[in-house]
Amino acid sequence: MKAAVIVFPGSNCDRDLAVALEQVTGVKPAMVWHAETALPERVDIVAVPGGFSYGDYLRSGAIAARSPVMRAVVEAAARGVAVLGVCNGFQVLTEAGLLPGALMRNAGLNFVCRDAALTVGEARSPFTAGYDAGETITVPVAHHDGNYFADDATLDRLEGEGRVAFRYAGAVNGSARGIAGIVNEAGNVLGMMPHPERRVEAAHGGTDGRRLFEGLLERVAA
Repeated sequence: MKAAVIVFPGSNCDRDLAVALEQVTGVKPAMVWHAETALPERVDIVAVPGGFSYGDYLRSGAIAARSPVMRAVVEAAARGVAVLGVCNGFQVLTEAGLLPGALMRNAGLNFVCRDAALTVGEARSPFTAGYDAGETITVPVAHHDGNYFADDATLDRLEGEGRVAFRYAGAVNGSARGIAGIVNEAGNVLGMMPHPERRVEAAHGGTDGRRLFEGLLERVAA
């Protein structure tokens, strides 16, 4: 699987994603600077990392979503390329229009950094292929603007179309209906707040995050 990790000024989780992808695929991903206008040829997955792109100035993810490289990411998603946005990357994907809704300040207005129990949703997606619907997994969160928000009609549509990939099993940040991750209509774009790249080996305290990448790799290879 050929992967690319997008790097913005202020990204601080790009290397974490790159290491996780290399461990699972055996191939070092390309690191693509935000000012580039094209992605590597025949890329299978594009990863948009966590951090504080552009220092979260203006609004989290808003400036990054308008970087030159994001035009190429949007075009790749339209072709069916898998696109994963984690934490700030989730914010970027919503700002770029690849996913609906917005990410707002946490309900308690505090930065939350801890393990979070997630329930795997019904989303049919390569990103959830390594899990069973309804099972509980543990993945760390680290965010201040992780409160997923959308109007009731959008939330109803996401649930009705089976596009909720992960929910928080307990109170974390006030996200609407406990949503921790959603996919687009085609299932090839996933935005999630928790960090699966921080649960890829036993030394991290578990491997629940690794299964996301392994399931994706299996689907891409197939």
